[in-house]
Amino acid sequence: MTAPLLIQPGSFLTLHYRLSGPQGDIINTFDGPPATLSLGNAELAPAIEARLLGLAEGQHVKLEMPAGEAFGERNPDMLQWVPRQLLDQFGETGAAYAIGEVVEFPAPDNQGRYAGAVQQVKDDAVLFDFNHPLAGQPVSLEVQVIGVL
Repeated sequence: MTAPLLIQPGSFLTLHYRLSGPQGDIINTFDGPPATLSLGNAELAPAIEARLLGLAEGQHVKLEMPAGEAFGERNPDMLQWVPRQLLDQFGETGAAYAIGEVVEFPAPDNQGRYAGAVQQVKDDAVLFDFNHPLAGQPVSLEVQVIGVL
């Protein structure tokens, strides 16, 4: 009988996972198809990837991560006012923004996107929080490893 494969840096994984914070689930694949990802490609936060290392194919675990470990501490510099002129340029001209709404922006190098949650709205600017929603919070991670390559 062959020993189960263990997750290592660079492993390609098929798994179910649930990521939740104090307000509940952020991601939950247990009710649908499993996720496939490759460790080391920034698909998961580095601290979460580190917790997966050494898990075996077929293993099902629940991990608790203390506040700030999974997504770092909240950074006050990540709260930024974005002028309406810039919002109109990258989105819908004259769009209405609601507190708590998450808005995606193109990365400065146009090689991806990033998101910010609306915190405050003024006539000439909108305050966005670009911290991860779980930054500075405890995180629960449930993982069922289906396959490791």
